[in-house]
Amino acid sequence: MADSTKDPLFGFIRRRVTAKQVQGAIDGKENPFTRLPHSDRYHKILEARKKLPVYTQMDDFYEMYAKHQIIVVVGETGSGKTTQIPQFVVYSDMPQTKGKIVACTQPRRLATMSAAKRVADEMDVRLGKQVGYSIRFEDMTDPGTTILKYMTDGLLLREAMNDPDFERYSTIILDEAHERTVATDSLMGLLKSLVKRRKDLKIIVMSATLDALKFQKYFTIDEPAPLFKVPGRTHPVGIFYTREPEPDYVEAAIRTVIMIHRTEDPGDILVFLTGQEEIEDACRKIKIEADDLVANDPDTVGPLSCIPLYSSLPPQQQQRIFDPAPPPRVSDGPPGRKVIVSTNIAETSLTVDGVVYVVDPGFSKQKLYNPRIRVESLLVSPISKSSAQQRAGRAGRTRPGKCFRLFTEKDFMKELEEHMHPEILRCNLSSTVLDLVKVGVKDLVRFDWVDAPAPETLMRALELLNFLAALDDDGNLTPLGTKMSAFPLDPQMSKMLITSPEFDCSQEILTIVAMLSVPNFWSRPNNRRKEADIAKELLSLPDGDHLTLINVFNEYQNNLNDSKWAWNNYISARALAEAANVRAQLLRIMERLEIDLVTKSHPDQTRHYVDIRKALVCGYFMQVAHREGDKGSYLTIKDNQVVSLHPSCGLDTQPEWVLFNEFVLTTRPYIRTVTEIRPEWLLELAANYYDLKLFTDGETKRALQRVLNRLRKKQGKKNAKAAASNKKQSEKKEAAS
Repeated sequence: MADSTKDPLFGFIRRRVTAKQVQGAIDGKENPFTRLPHSDRYHKILEARKKLPVYTQMDDFYEMYAKHQIIVVVGETGSGKTTQIPQFVVYSDMPQTKGKIVACTQPRRLATMSAAKRVADEMDVRLGKQVGYSIRFEDMTDPGTTILKYMTDGLLLREAMNDPDFERYSTIILDEAHERTVATDSLMGLLKSLVKRRKDLKIIVMSATLDALKFQKYFTIDEPAPLFKVPGRTHPVGIFYTREPEPDYVEAAIRTVIMIHRTEDPGDILVFLTGQEEIEDACRKIKIEADDLVANDPDTVGPLSCIPLYSSLPPQQQQRIFDPAPPPRVSDGPPGRKVIVSTNIAETSLTVDGVVYVVDPGFSKQKLYNPRIRVESLLVSPISKSSAQQRAGRAGRTRPGKCFRLFTEKDFMKELEEHMHPEILRCNLSSTVLDLVKVGVKDLVRFDWVDAPAPETLMRALELLNFLAALDDDGNLTPLGTKMSAFPLDPQMSKMLITSPEFDCSQEILTIVAMLSVPNFWSRPNNRRKEADIAKELLSLPDGDHLTLINVFNEYQNNLNDSKWAWNNYISARALAEAANVRAQLLRIMERLEIDLVTKSHPDQTRHYVDIRKALVCGYFMQVAHREGDKGSYLTIKDNQVVSLHPSCGLDTQPEWVLFNEFVLTTRPYIRTVTEIRPEWLLELAANYYDLKLFTDGETKRALQRVLNRLRKKQGKKNAKAAASNKKQSEKKEAAS
């Protein structure tokens, strides 16, 4: 590294930098970070960067950055704030001269990776070197070289557990703060208290909406945090509503896409739907209808490509959204068009140039948690007005566009809320509470939240952690809780992993946790559903879905990770490869924590399966359901929710007692990823939770009471037998003497 006293660029840290000085370094022939000549591609990208709205405000930014410790930045998606502001900071701050890093958080994995890749290209450096990214189970950084790190907000929150003062960082940028994820809200609370201790730490909060006014007020230290406003570059967008509510928004969206393709000028289409299954089904139908349209009218309708986008897609497939539209079929034929069918991931996290038309059904999937019945569900819910405006703005990036809202104007005005409720008000907080307690937050109720969660939600999280023995009765972290916090997992999974050596099955539990940490790997194509179901049945084990996870992973490994084997068995090879990667990383954490890695092969495999199911109970004893007589439905323990086994469950029968991983609310309440257990394990392994004095009267309590009476009777006989044996031994000794 060059001597900072001789290099004018590195000297910026000692005075307020100006846009002119940085511009000189950016336009220079030599890259200040690598000391190599700039590539031709660098200068080509630079020309596009200079057209971004934020680029013209570089000097204003540096003036505000020099004067204030906290800045709130507002800028529409597409204004360049995600890619340019972190670079402005790096050029101004030169963190490597202080041995520190600039961090920029993102709520989504895809946005984290794509932003880091783009900025690495713009800075003319290798991804993973000077610019890198960190997401759960993947780290593309170099400890000795990285100076700008994009990372998910959850990962930065986890870093606080080992470094509560964020000593590694000179500047922390919280991007997409308007999405109000639990991790971003928690980070804002920690950083607000930290800036009083670390006067050298700079905080930049970036938002795409005027929610930023709330952030300004929240970050009032001596005065409200200053607002740096970046103008958007949107063109006018025409908004069209339906006359009547649409009964089926997916069919309406498909119909609207075909209408646009047939009648509107050239330009790509962005359609918002709620999830993977919906998106894949819509893409298939759009493609069929578009092909029919072209076949019937090739002279006036061009080809159409339909590209899905959702978070669990492989990165290389996600990048297809940036591919150009298909060319005309003949040289003078009508131009092609690209349709992107996406979840709300494309609402603010990504900008796709070329989109002129937006189709907005007005729904998205939202995480909702009911603390009274301890159920967290992913439900299709109406979006907010601010989300609808964000979606419409996608159509005006390159030229005037149109947004087709598949709901009435009256519904928009009267039914939609102004903003979505922050995630912290509608999700299970057990992982967050464990992280904050590990960081050192003693009083969670008085913690400086942007929006405080309901006390009942906090109490449920504390209750769960107490029953898991992660926290003691006073709310302090136990040694077990300290180990649990080291895993980037839900507390139940962490507990399961840590206790698994007691049952000689840590290798198997490790596999289960890894498989549960990746997207659904079963494939069920619409035209091959019967074949897919048969393939799944051949790999399923009768005792439960968790054991099936082990079987699938082991078969994949036995077949040398062969993607052809996965394809033939209707399984995603990418998901299994990701599970293998997750497993390897969790294995390293277990080794670091000195948790025994054992497995015990029984001559009778069934006995080994019993041990694995017992280990599952140690983590998920609160997620158990009991069959209601001959009705075929189940009742969850304590909360008495009537549920059914999900159709995807691989159990041959309907066992009396089952443990489940997920509660799914679709047409009715379902439990998914289910394994048969025995009630005596609950009383043995989770005695505190299964104290029957705390249960309300009902069939479940009576069933457990019968089990307890049977166990007591059995124990009484055992004790009597032992007493008789002892008495006999004593009599023998007396006779001998």
